[in-house]
Amino acid sequence: MTVLTNMFFSFVAAASFGIMFNVPKSLLFKCGTVGMAGWMVYYFLSEHSVNSLPATVAAAFTIALIGHVYARVYKTPVIIFTIAGIIPLVPGGTAYRAMRSFVQNDYNTAVNLAAKAFMISGSIALGLILSDVFYQLILRRKAPAEKKQA
Repeated sequence: MTVLTNMFFSFVAAASFGIMFNVPKSLLFKCGTVGMAGWMVYYFLSEHSVNSLPATVAAAFTIALIGHVYARVYKTPVIIFTIAGIIPLVPGGTAYRAMRSFVQNDYNTAVNLAAKAFMISGSIALGLILSDVFYQLILRRKAPAEKKQA
């Protein structure tokens, strides 16, 4: 049941942020599926004892890759899918706990939590960048083959 719960709430979170960012109604379902797919990659890797940083990189990579495919298929900017898709991965709870620990003068915990939130945010960025590089390499390989045929 927890898998279905994770799927449902990650879908709702991504689709809701799509609404907030004025994504066209026809693309809201797709934004939800991108967020759900990324979160499920993170969830399954975390459940199989993978550290949260590589799991986040893999999930962000998946989100951006699906976003690129959707952008190409539906002829829309990729950012529509990636922004809504990464929302379930954002370490908001960790950042909140870090700030709360600072306010409570528990500096050791605060610094540890802030560093973790920063590293997870960096992992999201790394996954997005790796996916963009991967996608550009695929396009580059395709382009010369298309030129030779023409």
